Amino acid sequence: MDSKMIRSDARVAERSISSRKAEEMGIKALLEMVRASLAVIVVLGIVLCGVYPLVVFGIGQLGFPDKANGSLVQQDGKTIGSRLIAQNFTGKEYFHPRPSAAGDVGYDASSSGGSNLGPLSQKLSDQVKERIEAYISENSLAPGTKVPADAVTASGSGLDPHISIANAELQAARVARERGMPVEEIKNYIRQYTEGPQLGFLGDPGVNVLSLNLALNTAGSKK
Repeated sequence: MDSKMIRSDARVAERSISSRKAEEMGIKALLEMVRASLAVIVVLGIVLCGVYPLVVFGIGQLGFPDKANGSLVQQDGKTIGSRLIAQNFTGKEYFHPRPSAAGDVGYDASSSGGSNLGPLSQKLSDQVKERIEAYISENSLAPGTKVPADAVTASGSGLDPHISIANAELQAARVARERGMPVEEIKNYIRQYTEGPQLGFLGDPGVNVLSLNLALNTAGSKK
């Protein structure tokens, strides 16, 4: 009887020891997984938050610094704009950009966006009619002249720096008259500052308004 009890107590002790060993092994395995997870987080943090941004930044600065820094336009040592963001030119001697709904008065680079007016909106319809009349009047066009859509509608961002070639050509006579330049010379500038579709096939060619107006200013100052 005593030997049976001893064997039973031994088995209980063995099971208890095995259970403690299993617990210890489980804790060790958990700690190893935690350490591995922390190591992965640290490595990924260094690579994705440090190395990768620095590599991309370096490639941008070495390969195409102008575009990487926002395609900024400098004049007399001062930044006067970006070739990627529209500015509102209102003078008769300048080419005018397409309308803008960005911000309260338009052309607000900190508040990019469209008007959110749908094709059935009466407000949008009235705006377009008013813009058509104003466009025809300021460019001394014949009544009923077909006006390019980009001349009377805002882009989705409100900051599109380009206008269509047709839009630019309809403004050419006004600009030529105000600057005292031949119309054909103005059209040559339009062709010079016309940019092709992105990647050669995305979208339509467009005229960069800021670049064109600055070039005309430079040309005028040389005369």
